Amino acid sequence: MIELNYQNVKEEIIGKENGLNTEEEFNNYKSVIHQIIADLNSNKDIPGEKLQWMNLGYNSETIWYVKEFAAMVENRFDNILILGLGGSALGGKAVCEALLHPYWNFLTKEQRNNYPRIFFLDNIDPDQMNALLKILDLKKTLVNVITKSGSTAEVMAQYMVIKELMEKELGEDYRKNIIATTDKNMGILKQLSDQEGYKTFFIPDDVEGRFSVFSAVGLLPFALVGIDIEEMTQGVKDMDLALKNTDINCNIAAQNALIHFLMDTKRNKKISVMMPYSDRLRFVADWYCQLWAESLGKELDKNNNTVHTGQTPIKAIGVTDQHSQIQLYNEGPNDKIINFLRVKEFDTTLDIPKIFEYTGISYLGGKTMNQLFNAEADSTMASLIDYKRPNVTLTIPKVTPYYMGQLLYFFEVQTAIAGALYNIDAFNQPGIEQSKNYTYALMGRVGYEDSANELKQKLSDTIML
Repeated sequence: MIELNYQNVKEEIIGKENGLNTEEEFNNYKSVIHQIIADLNSNKDIPGEKLQWMNLGYNSETIWYVKEFAAMVENRFDNILILGLGGSALGGKAVCEALLHPYWNFLTKEQRNNYPRIFFLDNIDPDQMNALLKILDLKKTLVNVITKSGSTAEVMAQYMVIKELMEKELGEDYRKNIIATTDKNMGILKQLSDQEGYKTFFIPDDVEGRFSVFSAVGLLPFALVGIDIEEMTQGVKDMDLALKNTDINCNIAAQNALIHFLMDTKRNKKISVMMPYSDRLRFVADWYCQLWAESLGKELDKNNNTVHTGQTPIKAIGVTDQHSQIQLYNEGPNDKIINFLRVKEFDTTLDIPKIFEYTGISYLGGKTMNQLFNAEADSTMASLIDYKRPNVTLTIPKVTPYYMGQLLYFFEVQTAIAGALYNIDAFNQPGIEQSKNYTYALMGRVGYEDSANELKQKLSDTIML
């Protein structure tokens, strides 16, 4: 299993001002954590609780449909193009970047074992989109449109552009090159998919986008490029079993959730830094940032009190950001908790040649890049301790589908437990809905005319000021 080391948040390591008496705090919150975990598992099948993500690892029907479709389209396409934002893309991107060859899209088809290249169009920058469309052969591209609501303006705008281009290039056959992942019963994309005859996959009810990576949202792209989704969901199931344990002393997700909650509320650590020491896990940090920010950043608690909760998540990459951010983390405001994400066993070893023996860099010769990488991580951690900066380390044995399943599910459960500790709804996002509504108004969506007039005046006044 993945391992959590929280020694460097203890007060005997970094002092009482910045550290915690973890044994005492675990004991203080023992019954609270017991109840939170019990409630999560007893409520996961209740409609409206938004906990169906806890069942995704066990959904053999989805796995079967995904694998069947992947087999049907095998060798038909050179490219997979994912249209989706936020939770519709970040999980898929994180897993593909972790498990595929680092330069997958540059490999020949033979080097990819005949699996297609994969592209995530996760923004609507016109320059980026035009550049990608100029290099893709749409006749050999399978487009997966992902939006649960079916009305996400950015994704549907992408789809409208792609659909028109495909019609021009493929004629009536364009429908064979588009699939949709959306709500089973409602939404514009579901309606259009039925009309157009697209192959459609569904996002279960009570699964929010940022918790959807183990639904068809993620499993379908993974299967299409040859990632073993059964091994991945086995990792999810094994982690789920471990995290059902209601004893905080045996539950690493509960431990890390409580540590972060107390670091925020008792030690004023308002920033959570995710720092993977593996380039393959760099996009896990992006995925984590959405999960942590969107779930815990709330104005109101469940009793309708104004609380403004939530740590600000930041992405940092080891060793790159030792040279760009660690100066701030060590000597700047002591308002952060650092999460090191490490890999016990790399897939390969790279030797450093024993040359330049009579220079100041001779000490590197005969070592490996693996040793240097791990030394950098250990050194960064040690320097943080010197400066009394709290940090935890999460270690996965190896980057495989099984351990990626464990890792992402661990973070999902940790986030749900943290939400309960803050007494907020970790599964809504009213702050995002406000900006979405403003976008609808500015773009002329029917029903938003009054809002558009008010908003245009507000923006005009702001510009004038």
